[in-house]
Amino acid sequence: MNIWIAIGVTAVGCYAVKLAGLLVPAGVLERPVVRRLAALLPVALLAALTAQQTFADGQSLVLDARAAGLAAAAVALVLRAPFLVVVGAAVVVTAGVRALGG
Repeated sequence: MNIWIAIGVTAVGCYAVKLAGLLVPAGVLERPVVRRLAALLPVALLAALTAQQTFADGQSLVLDARAAGLAAAAVALVLRAPFLVVVGAAVVVTAGVRALGG
């Protein structure tokens, strides 16, 4: 498939999704179920992406330095550290475990 065809199809698809969102009546968006879903869906998608990137390697599950970095980030979050400290802790722990041969 030509790359420009893929780019065009993606652009049209994005525009169609945006247009569909604009065509939804305001009354539907005010429903409590829709509001709750809109608040929770991004969190669920981000959690799924994080789990997939941390524990998957192709078609198999792995437990390596990435899991240690994620655990360090979770501890930093529990301790209410600023975002940059959370990211820094994850990077330092992941690099440390990899340097030690993990």
